[in-house]
Amino acid sequence: MKEKLLGKTPEELKEVAVGLGLPAFASRQVAQWLYSKKARSIDAMTNISRNGRERLAAAFDLGAVPPSACQASADGTKKYLFPVRCPKSFRQTTDSSELYEYEDSSVEAVMIPEDDRKTLCVSSQAGCRMGCKFCMTGRQGFHGNLSVSDILNQFISIEESGELTNAVFMGMGEPLDNYVNVKKAIDVLTSDWGFAWSPKRITLSTIGIVPVLKKYLDETRCHLAVSMHDPFDDERGELMPIQKKYPIEDVIRLIKQYDFTGQRRVSFEYIMFSGMNDDKRHADALSRMLRGLECRVNLIRFHKIPDAPFLTSPDLIMEKFRDRLSNQGITCTIRASRGEDISAACGMLAGKHNQSY
Repeated sequence: MKEKLLGKTPEELKEVAVGLGLPAFASRQVAQWLYSKKARSIDAMTNISRNGRERLAAAFDLGAVPPSACQASADGTKKYLFPVRCPKSFRQTTDSSELYEYEDSSVEAVMIPEDDRKTLCVSSQAGCRMGCKFCMTGRQGFHGNLSVSDILNQFISIEESGELTNAVFMGMGEPLDNYVNVKKAIDVLTSDWGFAWSPKRITLSTIGIVPVLKKYLDETRCHLAVSMHDPFDDERGELMPIQKKYPIEDVIRLIKQYDFTGQRRVSFEYIMFSGMNDDKRHADALSRMLRGLECRVNLIRFHKIPDAPFLTSPDLIMEKFRDRLSNQGITCTIRASRGEDISAACGMLAGKHNQSY
């Protein structure tokens, strides 16, 4: 399998160019074609000599892979299906080198239009190993980490590539469980030589892997969203196994060490389950937990997935929950569901395991 150009830094592209006998300045040209012009083939890089393009194509793939399917929702949301090959496992060879075994899989990315914004909901893994009980992605198991190229391909290979204004790492997978590749993708998105996006245009959502979350907060200026869903230890643990290793109290204790009073934001995602986490007791505990932190709570309707025993809270209950938090000084909104009719809403992404295409 050829190495991919998409995702490489200018320094790495310089090594590629020199290694192929191309002038060093060709690395800047390749970077411009990859990130500014979003080229979808090496042959499109017309200011590189034909011989240079042939050498590049013989040794590398660009990394742009078109979606294999697309669905459009009645509300304008679009869901794209991408084929991926993920390193599932590796074994030691007789000379002690590592030989990776790859698995063919697929991931979904969702484009959400709203007024003058077009937001891409990005996947970072095929499947997920976190095992959250309410999430379709988690229920399919883990099929592998996406490469930097796989992540960035979701940006360049959709119809709306040139119109995207924002990105949320809220698709399939736990971004902090694939942090090395996610961080490198963020670097490409926010560097002057890359997409040149402001960090304010990017939000990463996590269930709270504390040591890696600290690295993310130290190493980026992007926004943060935390999957909360219940303020009580035992109840959250029933929904989210990660609670047993990294309790939400530890996550919030870490977050309170950082400044969110300026342009960087933190929000807490709270799926409302009828009769489970939607009463006054939960609202008051949530308010106490977040006191002193400049943040927002987003209330989310549970979107039904097969064989799940949960129901979403009625609208009136959600509104009362919102108002109770608001009255205690917590900024709280009810998030509008988008793309539910094409299984593109929160918690519904499943890649090739989704039979709706």
